[in-house]
Amino acid sequence: MEFLGTTQTASYCGPKKSYLFPEPVSTSTTQDSYQSYYLPGYRYLNTWRPSLFYRVSAVPTNSDEQGNMRNCAPLRPPTILPSVRSALYARYSPRDWYRANTVQYKGSESCRHWAGRLNEDSLRLMQDKDQLTHQTQDNTGRSLGQRLSDIDFWRSELTYELERLLTETRALETSKRRLECAADEAQRPLKVGKANGWTYRKLSMKLFLSKKLAYKHALERDLSDKNSAHFIDEKCYNLRNTSDGISYYHGVEKIDGTVSVPETWAKFSDDNIRHSQNARANSMKLREETENTLENVSEEMWKQFTDTNLAFTNRIAETADTKNKLQTHLAKTLQEIFQTENTIMLLERAIMAKECPLKVAQTRLEGRTRRPNVELCRDIPQFKLVNEVFTIDDTLQTLKLRLREAQDTLQLLVLNKARLEHDLSVKANSLFIDKKCMDMRKTFPSTPRLVGYT
Repeated sequence: MEFLGTTQTASYCGPKKSYLFPEPVSTSTTQDSYQSYYLPGYRYLNTWRPSLFYRVSAVPTNSDEQGNMRNCAPLRPPTILPSVRSALYARYSPRDWYRANTVQYKGSESCRHWAGRLNEDSLRLMQDKDQLTHQTQDNTGRSLGQRLSDIDFWRSELTYELERLLTETRALETSKRRLECAADEAQRPLKVGKANGWTYRKLSMKLFLSKKLAYKHALERDLSDKNSAHFIDEKCYNLRNTSDGISYYHGVEKIDGTVSVPETWAKFSDDNIRHSQNARANSMKLREETENTLENVSEEMWKQFTDTNLAFTNRIAETADTKNKLQTHLAKTLQEIFQTENTIMLLERAIMAKECPLKVAQTRLEGRTRRPNVELCRDIPQFKLVNEVFTIDDTLQTLKLRLREAQDTLQLLVLNKARLEHDLSVKANSLFIDKKCMDMRKTFPSTPRLVGYT
Protein backbone atom coordinates (compact mmCIF):
# COMPACT_ATOMS: atom_id res chain seq x y z
CA MET A 1 0.00 0.00 0.00
CA GLU A 2 1.28 3.42 -0.98
CA PHE A 3 0.47 6.46 1.23
CA LEU A 4 0.41 9.72 -0.59
CA GLY A 5 -1.28 11.83 2.08
CA THR A 6 -3.65 11.80 4.99
CA THR A 7 -6.08 14.01 6.82
CA GLN A 8 -7.40 14.12 10.32
CA THR A 9 -10.66 12.58 9.19
CA ALA A 10 -9.00 9.50 7.61
CA SER A 11 -10.07 6.21 9.11
CA TYR A 12 -6.51 5.08 9.68
CA CYS A 13 -5.54 8.22 11.63
CA GLY A 14 -6.09 7.99 15.33
CA PRO A 15 -5.25 5.68 18.28
CA LYS A 16 -4.68 2.00 17.95
CA LYS A 17 -7.88 -0.03 17.97
CA SER A 18 -8.67 -3.70 18.12
CA TYR A 19 -10.23 -5.56 15.24
CA LEU A 20 -11.69 -8.28 17.51
CA PHE A 21 -13.80 -6.04 19.75
CA PRO A 22 -15.47 -3.06 18.26
CA GLU A 23 -15.09 0.18 20.09
CA PRO A 24 -18.11 1.48 21.96
CA VAL A 25 -20.01 4.30 20.37
CA SER A 26 -19.12 7.67 21.86
CA THR A 27 -21.95 9.36 23.65
CA SER A 28 -20.33 12.70 24.39
CA THR A 29 -22.90 15.34 25.18
CA THR A 30 -20.46 18.08 24.19
CA GLN A 31 -20.31 16.92 20.59
CA ASP A 32 -24.06 16.63 20.41
CA SER A 33 -24.64 20.01 21.98
CA TYR A 34 -22.23 22.09 19.92
CA GLN A 35 -22.29 21.98 16.14
CA SER A 36 -19.51 23.04 13.85
CA TYR A 37 -19.49 26.73 12.88
CA TYR A 38 -18.67 27.80 9.35
CA LEU A 39 -18.15 31.33 8.05
CA PRO A 40 -20.72 32.62 5.58
CA GLY A 41 -19.78 32.01 1.97
CA TYR A 42 -17.51 29.03 2.74
CA ARG A 43 -18.47 25.53 1.84
CA TYR A 44 -18.18 22.67 4.27
CA LEU A 45 -14.68 21.34 4.00
CA ASN A 46 -15.75 17.72 4.28
CA THR A 47 -18.55 17.84 1.72
CA TRP A 48 -16.26 17.38 -1.20
CA ARG A 49 -12.63 16.23 -1.27
CA PRO A 50 -10.55 15.02 -4.14
CA SER A 51 -9.86 11.33 -4.21
CA LEU A 52 -6.31 11.75 -5.49
CA PHE A 53 -4.69 11.53 -2.09
CA TYR A 54 -6.97 8.91 -0.56
CA ARG A 55 -5.91 5.64 -2.26
CA VAL A 56 -5.78 2.80 0.30
CA SER A 57 -4.20 -0.56 -0.61
CA ALA A 58 -6.10 -3.78 -0.17
CA VAL A 59 -5.48 -5.86 3.01
CA PRO A 60 -4.63 -9.64 2.59
CA THR A 61 -7.51 -11.90 3.52
CA ASN A 62 -5.77 -15.24 4.31
CA SER A 63 -5.89 -16.49 7.85
CA ASP A 64 -2.13 -16.44 8.43
CA GLU A 65 -1.77 -12.91 7.50
CA GLN A 66 -4.82 -12.03 9.53
CA GLY A 67 -3.32 -13.68 12.57
CA ASN A 68 -0.11 -11.78 12.10
CA MET A 69 -1.98 -8.50 11.76
CA ARG A 70 -3.85 -9.14 15.02
CA ASN A 71 -0.57 -9.62 16.81
CA CYS A 72 1.18 -6.62 15.33
CA ALA A 73 0.19 -2.91 15.21
CA PRO A 74 -1.47 -1.62 12.02
CA LEU A 75 0.64 0.35 9.67
CA ARG A 76 0.25 4.17 10.22
CA PRO A 77 1.13 6.63 7.47
CA PRO A 78 3.13 9.69 8.37
CA THR A 79 0.94 12.58 9.58
CA ILE A 80 0.86 15.63 7.33
CA LEU A 81 1.64 18.99 8.95
CA PRO A 82 -1.27 21.49 9.38
CA SER A 83 0.53 24.08 7.27
CA VAL A 84 0.27 21.92 4.14
CA ARG A 85 -3.03 20.24 4.97
CA SER A 86 -5.10 23.07 3.35
CA ALA A 87 -3.38 22.44 0.00
CA LEU A 88 -4.65 18.87 -0.18
CA TYR A 89 -8.22 19.87 -1.16
CA ALA A 90 -9.89 23.00 -2.78
CA ARG A 91 -12.41 25.34 -1.06
CA TYR A 92 -14.72 25.95 -4.08
CA SER A 93 -16.07 23.76 -6.80
CA PRO A 94 -15.81 24.42 -10.58
CA ARG A 95 -19.46 25.39 -10.52
CA ASP A 96 -18.69 28.10 -8.00
CA TRP A 97 -15.80 29.26 -10.13
CA TYR A 98 -17.95 29.58 -13.27
CA ARG A 99 -20.70 31.26 -11.30
CA ALA A 100 -18.24 33.82 -9.88
CA ASN A 101 -16.95 34.60 -13.37
CA THR A 102 -20.50 35.01 -14.68
CA VAL A 103 -21.28 37.43 -11.86
CA GLN A 104 -18.17 39.42 -12.70
CA TYR A 105 -19.17 39.57 -16.40
CA LYS A 106 -22.69 40.77 -15.58
CA GLY A 107 -21.37 43.34 -13.08
CA SER A 108 -18.91 44.67 -15.63
CA GLU A 109 -21.61 44.93 -18.31
CA SER A 110 -23.97 46.70 -15.89
CA CYS A 111 -21.27 49.21 -14.90
CA ARG A 112 -20.38 49.88 -18.51
CA HIS A 113 -24.05 50.29 -19.43
CA TRP A 114 -24.60 52.72 -16.55
CA ALA A 115 -21.44 54.65 -17.45
CA GLY A 116 -22.55 54.91 -21.08
CA ARG A 117 -25.97 56.21 -20.13
CA LEU A 118 -24.40 58.66 -17.70
CA ASN A 119 -22.05 59.98 -20.39
CA GLU A 120 -24.89 60.42 -22.89
CA ASP A 121 -27.10 62.13 -20.30
CA SER A 122 -24.22 64.36 -19.24
CA LEU A 123 -23.58 65.47 -22.82
CA ARG A 124 -27.29 66.12 -23.34
CA LEU A 125 -27.46 68.00 -20.02
CA MET A 126 -24.48 70.17 -20.93
CA GLN A 127 -26.03 71.01 -24.30
CA ASP A 128 -29.39 71.86 -22.73
CA LYS A 129 -27.86 73.99 -19.98
CA ASP A 130 -25.59 75.77 -22.47
CA GLN A 131 -28.60 76.57 -24.64
CA LEU A 132 -30.57 77.69 -21.56
CA THR A 133 -27.68 79.91 -20.43
CA HIS A 134 -27.43 81.60 -23.82
CA GLN A 135 -31.21 82.02 -24.00
CA THR A 136 -31.36 83.47 -20.48
CA GLN A 137 -28.49 85.84 -21.21
CA ASP A 138 -30.18 86.99 -24.45
CA ASN A 139 -33.47 87.54 -22.64
CA THR A 140 -31.69 89.53 -19.95
CA GLY A 141 -29.96 91.64 -22.59
CA ARG A 142 -33.27 92.35 -24.34
CA SER A 143 -34.82 93.24 -20.98
CA LEU A 144 -31.98 95.65 -20.26
CA GLY A 145 -32.42 97.20 -23.69
CA GLN A 146 -36.14 97.64 -23.11
CA ARG A 147 -35.34 99.09 -19.69
CA LEU A 148 -33.01 101.62 -21.29
CA SER A 149 -35.77 102.60 -23.70
CA ASP A 150 -38.20 103.08 -20.81
CA ILE A 151 -35.65 105.19 -18.93
CA ASP A 152 -35.03 107.33 -22.04
CA PHE A 153 -38.77 107.87 -22.42
CA TRP A 154 -39.25 108.96 -18.82
CA ARG A 155 -36.12 111.11 -18.96
CA SER A 156 -37.51 113.00 -21.93
CA GLU A 157 -40.87 113.38 -20.21
CA LEU A 158 -39.26 114.61 -16.99
CA THR A 159 -37.01 117.03 -18.87
CA TYR A 160 -39.94 118.49 -20.82
CA GLU A 161 -42.08 118.83 -17.70
CA LEU A 162 -39.22 120.39 -15.76
CA GLU A 163 -38.73 123.04 -18.44
CA ARG A 164 -42.44 123.89 -18.47
CA LEU A 165 -42.51 124.02 -14.69
CA LEU A 166 -39.57 126.45 -14.63
CA THR A 167 -41.33 128.66 -17.19
CA GLU A 168 -44.52 128.71 -15.16
CA THR A 169 -42.58 129.43 -11.99
CA ARG A 170 -40.98 132.49 -13.57
CA ALA A 171 -44.41 133.71 -14.69
CA LEU A 172 -45.83 133.22 -11.20
CA GLU A 173 -42.94 135.11 -9.66
CA THR A 174 -43.69 138.00 -12.04
CA SER A 175 -47.33 138.06 -10.90
CA LYS A 176 -46.18 137.98 -7.30
CA ARG A 177 -43.99 141.05 -7.84
CA ARG A 178 -46.92 142.89 -9.45
CA LEU A 179 -49.05 142.14 -6.42
CA GLU A 180 -46.33 143.44 -4.14
CA CYS A 181 -46.09 146.66 -6.15
CA ALA A 182 -49.88 147.08 -6.06
CA ALA A 183 -49.87 146.58 -2.29
CA ASP A 184 -47.18 149.24 -1.87
CA GLU A 185 -49.27 151.76 -3.83
CA ALA A 186 -52.28 151.43 -1.58
CA GLN A 187 -52.93 154.43 0.69
CA ARG A 188 -54.71 154.74 3.98
CA PRO A 189 -57.31 153.75 5.07
CA LEU A 190 -57.64 151.08 2.39
CA LYS A 191 -54.07 150.01 2.90
CA VAL A 192 -55.18 147.57 5.55
CA GLY A 193 -58.15 146.40 3.47
CA LYS A 194 -55.96 145.93 0.40
CA ALA A 195 -53.46 144.06 2.47
CA ASN A 196 -56.22 141.90 3.87
CA GLY A 197 -57.45 141.06 0.36
CA TRP A 198 -54.18 140.81 -1.50
CA THR A 199 -52.21 139.20 1.26
CA TYR A 200 -54.27 136.09 0.61
CA ARG A 201 -53.16 136.21 -3.03
CA LYS A 202 -49.56 136.69 -2.04
CA LEU A 203 -49.76 133.91 0.52
CA SER A 204 -51.36 131.67 -2.09
CA MET A 205 -48.58 132.52 -4.51
CA LYS A 206 -45.95 131.84 -1.87
CA LEU A 207 -47.64 128.54 -1.10
CA PHE A 208 -47.74 127.60 -4.76
CA LEU A 209 -44.16 128.69 -5.21
CA SER A 210 -43.08 126.50 -2.30
CA LYS A 211 -45.08 123.58 -3.67
CA LYS A 212 -43.69 124.11 -7.14
CA LEU A 213 -40.22 124.28 -5.66
CA ALA A 214 -40.86 120.92 -3.99
CA TYR A 215 -42.17 119.48 -7.27
CA LYS A 216 -39.16 120.94 -9.07
CA HIS A 217 -36.82 119.22 -6.62
CA ALA A 218 -38.77 115.98 -7.03
CA LEU A 219 -38.47 116.17 -10.82
CA GLU A 220 -34.78 117.01 -10.64
CA ARG A 221 -34.12 114.19 -8.19
CA ASP A 222 -36.10 111.75 -10.32
CA LEU A 223 -34.27 112.90 -13.44
CA SER A 224 -30.93 112.53 -11.68
CA ASP A 225 -31.87 109.02 -10.56
CA LYS A 226 -32.94 108.18 -14.11
CA ASN A 227 -29.58 109.38 -15.45
CA SER A 228 -27.70 107.28 -12.90
CA ALA A 229 -29.87 104.23 -13.62
CA HIS A 230 -29.41 104.75 -17.37
CA PHE A 231 -25.64 104.87 -16.96
CA ILE A 232 -25.59 101.70 -14.84
CA ASP A 233 -28.02 99.75 -17.05
CA GLU A 234 -26.16 100.82 -20.19
CA LYS A 235 -22.92 99.60 -18.64
CA CYS A 236 -24.58 96.29 -17.72
CA TYR A 237 -26.12 96.03 -21.18
CA ASN A 238 -22.70 96.33 -22.84
CA LEU A 239 -21.13 93.61 -20.67
CA ARG A 240 -20.24 90.41 -22.51
CA ASN A 241 -18.67 87.10 -21.55
CA THR A 242 -15.32 88.42 -22.78
CA SER A 243 -15.61 91.82 -21.08
CA ASP A 244 -13.15 93.01 -18.49
CA GLY A 245 -14.29 93.63 -14.97
CA ILE A 246 -16.69 90.69 -14.69
CA SER A 247 -16.23 88.66 -11.53
CA TYR A 248 -17.95 86.36 -9.08
CA TYR A 249 -20.17 87.96 -6.45
CA HIS A 250 -21.31 84.99 -4.42
CA GLY A 251 -24.71 85.40 -2.80
CA VAL A 252 -25.62 88.56 -4.72
CA GLU A 253 -28.66 86.81 -6.23
CA LYS A 254 -29.99 86.17 -2.71
CA ILE A 255 -29.90 89.85 -1.75
CA ASP A 256 -33.09 91.66 -2.72
CA GLY A 257 -32.40 95.35 -2.27
CA THR A 258 -35.11 96.49 -4.67
CA VAL A 259 -37.67 99.00 -3.45
CA SER A 260 -40.08 99.02 -6.40
CA VAL A 261 -41.55 96.98 -9.23
CA PRO A 262 -41.97 98.14 -12.85
CA GLU A 263 -45.54 99.29 -12.14
CA THR A 264 -44.59 101.37 -9.08
CA TRP A 265 -41.42 102.57 -10.83
CA ALA A 266 -43.40 103.97 -13.75
CA LYS A 267 -46.11 105.24 -11.39
CA PHE A 268 -43.50 107.19 -9.38
CA SER A 269 -42.36 109.22 -12.40
CA ASP A 270 -45.93 109.50 -13.66
CA ASP A 271 -47.03 110.86 -10.27
CA ASN A 272 -44.20 113.39 -10.27
CA ILE A 273 -45.18 114.59 -13.72
CA ARG A 274 -48.87 114.62 -12.83
CA HIS A 275 -48.24 116.61 -9.65
CA SER A 276 -46.16 119.08 -11.61
CA GLN A 277 -48.90 119.40 -14.22
CA ASN A 278 -51.51 119.99 -11.52
CA ALA A 279 -49.27 122.60 -9.92
CA ARG A 280 -48.83 124.35 -13.26
CA ALA A 281 -52.58 124.27 -13.88
CA ASN A 282 -53.24 125.72 -10.45
CA SER A 283 -50.53 128.29 -10.99
CA MET A 284 -52.04 129.37 -14.32
CA LYS A 285 -55.44 129.59 -12.69
CA LEU A 286 -54.01 131.67 -9.88
CA ARG A 287 -52.29 134.00 -12.31
CA GLU A 288 -55.53 134.47 -14.22
CA GLU A 289 -57.35 135.25 -11.00
CA THR A 290 -54.61 137.66 -10.06
CA GLU A 291 -54.94 139.48 -13.36
CA ASN A 292 -58.70 139.77 -12.91
CA THR A 293 -58.20 141.01 -9.38
CA LEU A 294 -55.73 143.67 -10.45
CA GLU A 295 -58.11 144.87 -13.16
CA ASN A 296 -61.25 144.98 -11.03
CA VAL A 297 -59.81 146.15 -7.73
CA SER A 298 -60.00 149.83 -8.60
CA GLU A 299 -63.74 149.66 -9.42
CA GLU A 300 -64.61 147.60 -6.37
CA MET A 301 -62.56 149.58 -3.89
CA TRP A 302 -65.33 151.86 -2.68
CA LYS A 303 -67.82 149.07 -2.29
CA GLN A 304 -65.32 146.89 -0.49
CA PHE A 305 -64.37 149.75 1.80
CA THR A 306 -67.94 150.17 3.02
CA ASP A 307 -68.67 146.46 3.24
CA THR A 308 -65.43 145.85 5.07
CA ASN A 309 -66.14 148.50 7.65
CA LEU A 310 -69.57 147.03 8.25
CA ALA A 311 -68.15 143.54 8.48
CA PHE A 312 -65.52 144.69 10.96
CA THR A 313 -68.20 146.34 13.09
CA ASN A 314 -70.36 143.22 13.10
CA ARG A 315 -67.40 141.00 13.75
CA ILE A 316 -66.26 143.11 16.69
CA ALA A 317 -69.76 142.91 18.18
CA GLU A 318 -69.95 139.13 17.67
CA THR A 319 -66.50 138.62 19.16
CA ALA A 320 -67.32 140.74 22.19
CA ASP A 321 -70.59 138.85 22.75
CA THR A 322 -68.84 135.49 22.41
CA LYS A 323 -66.15 136.60 24.80
CA ASN A 324 -68.76 137.53 27.41
CA LYS A 325 -70.46 134.14 27.05
CA LEU A 326 -67.13 132.37 27.41
CA GLN A 327 -66.39 134.30 30.59
CA THR A 328 -69.78 133.25 31.99
CA HIS A 329 -69.07 129.61 31.18
CA LEU A 330 -65.64 129.90 32.73
CA ALA A 331 -67.11 131.26 35.98
CA LYS A 332 -69.61 128.40 36.13
CA THR A 333 -66.85 125.90 35.42
CA LEU A 334 -64.73 127.31 38.23
CA GLN A 335 -67.70 127.01 40.62
CA GLU A 336 -68.27 123.43 39.54
CA ILE A 337 -64.59 122.64 40.04
CA PHE A 338 -64.81 124.02 43.57
CA GLN A 339 -67.86 121.87 44.36
CA THR A 340 -66.26 118.78 42.84
CA GLU A 341 -63.15 119.27 44.92
CA ASN A 342 -65.33 119.49 48.06
CA THR A 343 -67.11 116.29 47.01
CA ILE A 344 -63.76 114.53 46.56
CA MET A 345 -62.67 115.68 50.02
CA LEU A 346 -65.91 114.39 51.58
CA LEU A 347 -65.57 111.05 49.77
CA GLU A 348 -62.01 110.64 51.03
CA ARG A 349 -63.16 111.39 54.57
CA ALA A 350 -66.00 108.89 54.24
CA ILE A 351 -63.57 106.23 53.02
CA MET A 352 -61.25 106.92 55.94
CA ALA A 353 -64.21 106.78 58.34
CA LYS A 354 -65.10 103.26 57.10
CA GLU A 355 -61.62 101.89 57.74
CA CYS A 356 -61.95 101.73 61.55
CA PRO A 357 -65.30 99.83 61.51
CA LEU A 358 -63.80 97.40 59.02
CA LYS A 359 -60.78 96.90 61.25
CA VAL A 360 -63.05 96.31 64.29
CA ALA A 361 -65.16 93.73 62.45
CA GLN A 362 -62.13 91.89 61.05
CA THR A 363 -60.43 91.96 64.46
CA ARG A 364 -63.53 90.47 66.06
CA LEU A 365 -63.63 87.73 63.45
CA GLU A 366 -59.93 87.00 63.92
CA GLY A 367 -60.36 86.89 67.71
CA ARG A 368 -63.29 84.47 67.52
CA THR A 369 -61.22 82.09 65.38
CA ARG A 370 -59.21 81.26 68.54
CA ARG A 371 -62.20 79.81 70.42
CA PRO A 372 -61.39 76.28 71.65
CA ASN A 373 -62.90 73.07 70.35
CA VAL A 374 -66.66 73.02 69.96
CA GLU A 375 -66.89 76.64 71.02
CA LEU A 376 -65.73 77.52 67.50
CA CYS A 377 -69.37 77.77 66.46
CA ARG A 378 -70.94 79.50 63.44
CA ASP A 379 -73.40 81.34 65.64
CA ILE A 380 -75.45 84.45 64.89
CA PRO A 381 -72.65 86.85 65.94
CA GLN A 382 -70.38 85.03 63.51
CA PHE A 383 -72.85 85.54 60.66
CA LYS A 384 -73.40 89.15 61.67
CA LEU A 385 -69.64 89.84 61.73
CA VAL A 386 -69.13 88.26 58.32
CA ASN A 387 -72.08 90.22 56.93
CA GLU A 388 -70.71 93.40 58.51
CA VAL A 389 -67.29 92.87 56.88
CA PHE A 390 -68.84 92.27 53.45
CA THR A 391 -71.13 95.26 53.83
CA ILE A 392 -68.35 97.63 54.88
CA ASP A 393 -66.06 96.31 52.12
CA ASP A 394 -68.81 96.80 49.52
CA THR A 395 -69.37 100.29 50.87
CA LEU A 396 -65.68 101.05 50.56
CA GLN A 397 -65.61 99.78 46.98
CA THR A 398 -68.65 101.90 46.10
CA LEU A 399 -67.14 104.99 47.69
CA LYS A 400 -63.80 104.42 45.99
CA LEU A 401 -65.54 103.99 42.62
CA ARG A 402 -67.45 107.21 43.19
CA LEU A 403 -64.19 108.89 44.22
CA ARG A 404 -62.55 107.85 40.95
CA GLU A 405 -65.54 109.14 39.01
CA ALA A 406 -65.35 112.44 40.85
CA GLN A 407 -61.63 112.71 40.18
CA ASP A 408 -62.21 111.97 36.47
CA THR A 409 -64.95 114.60 36.40
CA LEU A 410 -62.59 117.06 38.04
CA GLN A 411 -60.00 116.37 35.38
CA LEU A 412 -62.58 116.99 32.65
CA LEU A 413 -63.61 120.23 34.32
CA VAL A 414 -59.99 121.37 34.58
CA LEU A 415 -59.46 120.51 30.91
CA ASN A 416 -62.61 122.40 29.96
CA LYS A 417 -61.42 125.36 32.04
CA ALA A 418 -58.11 125.39 30.16
CA ARG A 419 -59.94 125.29 26.83
CA LEU A 420 -62.21 128.14 27.85
CA GLU A 421 -59.27 130.24 29.02
CA HIS A 422 -57.42 129.56 25.75
CA ASP A 423 -60.51 130.44 23.71
CA LEU A 424 -60.95 133.62 25.75
CA SER A 425 -57.38 134.65 25.05
CA VAL A 426 -57.93 134.00 21.33
CA LYS A 427 -61.12 136.03 21.33
CA ALA A 428 -59.43 138.89 23.16
CA ASN A 429 -56.58 138.89 20.67
CA SER A 430 -59.00 138.84 17.73
CA LEU A 431 -60.96 141.70 19.24
CA PHE A 432 -57.77 143.71 19.71
CA ILE A 433 -56.70 143.12 16.11
CA ASP A 434 -60.12 144.02 14.66
CA LYS A 435 -60.26 147.28 16.64
CA LYS A 436 -56.75 148.15 15.54
CA CYS A 437 -57.72 147.56 11.91
CA MET A 438 -60.76 149.81 12.30
CA ASP A 439 -58.57 152.57 13.70
CA MET A 440 -56.28 152.30 10.65
CA ARG A 441 -59.15 152.61 8.12
CA LYS A 442 -59.66 156.41 8.09
CA THR A 443 -58.57 157.63 4.65
CA PHE A 444 -59.17 156.45 1.10
CA PRO A 445 -56.61 156.61 -1.76
CA SER A 446 -57.30 159.23 -4.40
CA THR A 447 -55.47 157.58 -7.33
CA PRO A 448 -54.25 154.13 -6.41
CA ARG A 449 -52.09 152.28 -8.86
CA LEU A 450 -53.48 148.90 -8.02
CA VAL A 451 -52.66 147.14 -11.24
CA GLY A 452 -49.04 146.67 -10.23
CA TYR A 453 -47.42 148.59 -13.08
CA THR A 454 -45.08 151.44 -12.20
